[in-house]
Amino acid sequence: MLTFRGGAVGALLLATVGLLATAPIAHTQPAPSGVSIIADLKLSREGVLEVVEQVDVPADGSFRMSLPLRLQVSDDVERYFKVTDVDTKGAGTATVANDQFTIEAKPGTSTFTYSVHNLVNDVPGSQVFNWLGVMGSDIASISATLISPSFEMGIVDCKLGPPGNTRPCADVKTEVDGVLHLEQTDLKKGDAIDLTLQLPPGSVPSNADVRDTSAAGPFGITTPVLVSFGVLLLALAGLVAFVLRARRQNAAAGTGSTTIDPLVRDGERVQFTSPDGVLPGEAGLLLDEHVDPVDIAATVVDLAVRRYIWVTPLGETDWRITRVNAPDDQLRDYEKAVYRALLPDGTDGVTITELRAPGRVQSGPVRTALVADAVTRGTFIDRRRPGLTMALGGALIVGGVVATVALALTSGHALVGVAIALAGIATVLLPKYLPVRTTHGVELTGQIRALQRGLESTRREQVPPIDQETVFSRALPFMVIGGRADNWIRAFRDLNPSADSQPGLYWFGGFDRDRNLQRFAGHFPFFITALEGLFSTAGDPHR
Repeated sequence: MLTFRGGAVGALLLATVGLLATAPIAHTQPAPSGVSIIADLKLSREGVLEVVEQVDVPADGSFRMSLPLRLQVSDDVERYFKVTDVDTKGAGTATVANDQFTIEAKPGTSTFTYSVHNLVNDVPGSQVFNWLGVMGSDIASISATLISPSFEMGIVDCKLGPPGNTRPCADVKTEVDGVLHLEQTDLKKGDAIDLTLQLPPGSVPSNADVRDTSAAGPFGITTPVLVSFGVLLLALAGLVAFVLRARRQNAAAGTGSTTIDPLVRDGERVQFTSPDGVLPGEAGLLLDEHVDPVDIAATVVDLAVRRYIWVTPLGETDWRITRVNAPDDQLRDYEKAVYRALLPDGTDGVTITELRAPGRVQSGPVRTALVADAVTRGTFIDRRRPGLTMALGGALIVGGVVATVALALTSGHALVGVAIALAGIATVLLPKYLPVRTTHGVELTGQIRALQRGLESTRREQVPPIDQETVFSRALPFMVIGGRADNWIRAFRDLNPSADSQPGLYWFGGFDRDRNLQRFAGHFPFFITALEGLFSTAGDPHR
């Protein structure tokens, strides 16, 4: 007997051999005594056991055996076998179904040919495979030969008998050429043959299909997976904290009680100034992070105040807007968009009634231009544009998907890739929950609120008569965006617009003979409402 270093540790169950006429699952229909079996077995260089088995059944008998193709080796370990190339001759049948290989033979001689896969496994210093059969009926005789690619095949152990009362096999041996011979007679129902064979290492490919059902599998919860999801949770917690902090700072931009004096004094003269030169349209956008119709209406008033257009009432419900100066480099792009929405090239004057015609005024380009202006000035972020977070998130998603597939097909821990992909999704979604105002935008928003509070406390008497009309007019659009234009007009209701030797307000006609703003105060809100109606089409381009 030949034995290699390492012994037969981890011997493989081979429950397929017709040589033994049985398997770990007992026969459901026992054969009578007198059944004889002759088997020729060959272990190919590919590690496949090729079996030719001849079964002789007496005239008054029958034979049946079922060989399991899936065996429970231990609580958490299963072994899987595969039978192919099945062929029968004579009065027998062989089928593979429901993890069973079943042979049935009627009286006479039947020959069964088949191949058994997944038999050989490596152990330290050698390769082993094991035959284990339990007799389901009396067997008169078994005669078998087995050859393998190596003449150094050795018998590690061979036992015969009922479980718990086995004895060494009486007639099993290997010849010098490596062929194994086994002869046994008068086997009783319930007897088992347990034969373990050994080959030199590397004789055939190791192909045992052993599955640990307790193993985590490619998508199991493993230590690397727990670590990766732990890192993911920490990153998500950091992102949530960052978002909450940014939103708190953003919400606090319009709070507080700080005021900014809107009046700048130069000797005896006074003029109105806004923080960082911010214009009414941009100020309205920053205050509520939306392009509202009132923001555009305030821009129209500002264009009139800055002498680009002239407004003339045509009764109580209509007004004419007339070109005074063409758009120039002093106007920002969004202001030019507002100007051209009212007075396109070739148009010198238009009424509000004409502007109300369907499709005449397009608010979309104005809204887009206003957001783009704020983005250019660094006060706003356009979430429609793919930025660094979108690129990083997309890279993490792609990397996570690739890692998931690669790990599932190789070392397992595939959920690590899922964690990476989830981090990418969170990164892509992050901008949706962040404020659209930048840090500079938040700071400027606070200054605009402080300016509005300063305007609320400003009185006409603080401004020299020569500057009152200009200060009133320049500040009016900033009160329009806050819905407080009536308060501002009321504060200046006693203003005499003719005090500068020019009758009426210099940008709004219809009240040239008035010596105060009483009638203007009742008329102006209707003009603002009409302008808002022109630009009321929904659709905020930054969302």
